[in-house]
Amino acid sequence: MDSRLNQSWWALKLAFGVVPIVAGIDKFFNLLTDWEQYLSPIVSRVVPASTFMHAVGIIEIAAGLLVLSKLTRVGAYIVSAWLVGIALNLLTTGKYFDIAARDLVMAVGAYTLARLSEVRAPASEQQRRRAETLRPARSHA
Repeated sequence: MDSRLNQSWWALKLAFGVVPIVAGIDKFFNLLTDWEQYLSPIVSRVVPASTFMHAVGIIEIAAGLLVLSKLTRVGAYIVSAWLVGIALNLLTTGKYFDIAARDLVMAVGAYTLARLSEVRAPASEQQRRRAETLRPARSHA
């Protein structure tokens, strides 16, 4: 993969890996914001807000860890879908339309990371094979 694309891939990987983990952890502490204010009234009528936010936090942490692992592509697709879900939740609040728009743009970024990961994986596999063919054969004597 072209080094410029590789640098972009790493920037996206770190952003979509670290940010969900930080946001997920903060669902337990509410230091960055009061997350419950963003919860749809539809959801809060069915599930206690704090319980829901703790579940959201666990999912976000897991998705971020997937992005940072060797399963970047899978994690990025999950983060992308998750961000679309968050945007839909925000739209049902009747406010926070600006944040919903931002989350949709971030979903496109996470989708881009997933697609770049699909291109990058075969390139990495080809590099590994080339390196193996260039290694001198070992004697088993």
